[in-house]
Amino acid sequence: MKILNGKKLADRVFGKIKKEIKDSRFKLRLAIIQIGENPVSEIFIKQKKRACELVGINFQLYKFQKKISQKRLKKETQKICQNPRNSGIIVQLPLPKNLDTDEILNLIPLKKDIDVLSAESLGKFYQGTLPILPPVVCAVSYLLKTSKIKIKGKNIVLVGAGRLVGQPLALWILKEKGTLSVVNEFTEDSPPLMKKADILISGVGKPNLINGKMVKNGAIVIDAGTSYKKGKLVGDVDFKSCSKKASYITPVPGGVGPLTVACLLENLTKII
Repeated sequence: MKILNGKKLADRVFGKIKKEIKDSRFKLRLAIIQIGENPVSEIFIKQKKRACELVGINFQLYKFQKKISQKRLKKETQKICQNPRNSGIIVQLPLPKNLDTDEILNLIPLKKDIDVLSAESLGKFYQGTLPILPPVVCAVSYLLKTSKIKIKGKNIVLVGAGRLVGQPLALWILKEKGTLSVVNEFTEDSPPLMKKADILISGVGKPNLINGKMVKNGAIVIDAGTSYKKGKLVGDVDFKSCSKKASYITPVPGGVGPLTVACLLENLTKII
């Protein structure tokens, strides 16, 4: 069994970004819009802030109360987007249920949408005309390519079809000619389906959702799910049992997460 070390790869990407920024006349700033409190979101925001400090990108957090109205948030988001100092803008998800997430995400201009979440950005990604990849797609691509693992012709099972992980990965896998099955909460008999996977990717955010009994011998297991349990960031995969069966596996933390942050900042340097 081999560990797919996302942290090590992230450090390489950060080094490249740092050099590019040093040689550039542009001063970049990452702006994050946060609504309310969420322990997992807090961890991700801190990671992004540290990464910006590491490579020399300015960081600005715009924090609003959970009870903010849709009208007010829309107005504030438009102001943030129009600010020329903000080079790239992220809306930290999930938003409270009373807010229309799509409407807010669609306010982010194409040239500042480094998370690739607006309808315009996603449309160009689907068409293959966007110069950047959704950060999690970029991260998974890096992990597989550096270990010389090809998707083409592989049986791939994707657990979860959410906006940040499942949906963009599903499209990318199909473009790469993988044979794709998607498991969601309504899928019957999902464990036998998972056990057929050559590559098993999960992005649900539910601790220990996947155990070793669900993994085929020699499978590649990529854990892109994150949640908060007993004060620690954990993934969807029970690492102890799954690592006994997998040929390659990502840890949490230190796998997909840090590399996704690195890819996010890499996107920022590509769209200036």
